[in-house]
Amino acid sequence: MRIARFSSSGSDPRYGVVEGARGEEEVVVVAGDPLFTPLSPTGERVPLADARLLAPVIPRSKVLGIGRNYAAHAAELGNEVPAEPLVFTVPNTSVAGPGDPLVIPAWAGEELHYEGELAVVIRRLCKDVPVERVPEVVFGYTVANDITARSLQGPDQQWWRAKGADGFTPIGPWIETDLDPSDLRIETRRITGDEVEVVQDGRTSLMVHDVAAIVAHVSSAMTLLPGDVILTGTPAGVGPVRAGQRVEVEIEGLGVLSTTFTAPERG
Repeated sequence: MRIARFSSSGSDPRYGVVEGARGEEEVVVVAGDPLFTPLSPTGERVPLADARLLAPVIPRSKVLGIGRNYAAHAAELGNEVPAEPLVFTVPNTSVAGPGDPLVIPAWAGEELHYEGELAVVIRRLCKDVPVERVPEVVFGYTVANDITARSLQGPDQQWWRAKGADGFTPIGPWIETDLDPSDLRIETRRITGDEVEVVQDGRTSLMVHDVAAIVAHVSSAMTLLPGDVILTGTPAGVGPVRAGQRVEVEIEGLGVLSTTFTAPERG
């Protein structure tokens, strides 16, 4: 089931279930937030083409990232593979939606990188979740781009700015609740005008620590809340993006997340 958060005709954000064949999708509008209330269709249906998709969840608590979770990506940046998941936090204000443009901050320099990733959305409050029970606490999965100001990761150390700035965590287009995350293709495309370059092409089966291990590890130290988002790491092929370019991250069974990068306006 594809759960979307959207607006249409100037409406406040609403939730719905995306149904239909590709190119003919409709959003079946539901009452309330599906994370907290049972699905209850209102009877209204909105053509997907008429809906503006928003970030499918705005975490009330936190977003957690996992670093160096693909051996080839760790190697391309000259890092060792960690023995246990390397966890970092970013604020929920970093979350953006599909299609939202990102104005590149002047302080980001020339090394603003894309990182296509699978993201996990937590279903319910949980702590100390055993590996075998992780599926019980997962609401679903979505696509993420863990945008990183690479040149600031070292100087900032805590990555508060390098990964946590406003808009640096686009997610979407929706949450898929029925998905096996064990072996999905992740493809990232950097687009300049009419030129499309495939820059990342990996599979989730290459993760050093899989979804269950990540959720179990994180929940051993901190309580997870409904709507928390966990990014699971990026395959090899990260690289810079410039103003005027667009980055698409596509994950098998989930869809495409698109972000356009723009230069700041000059006064």
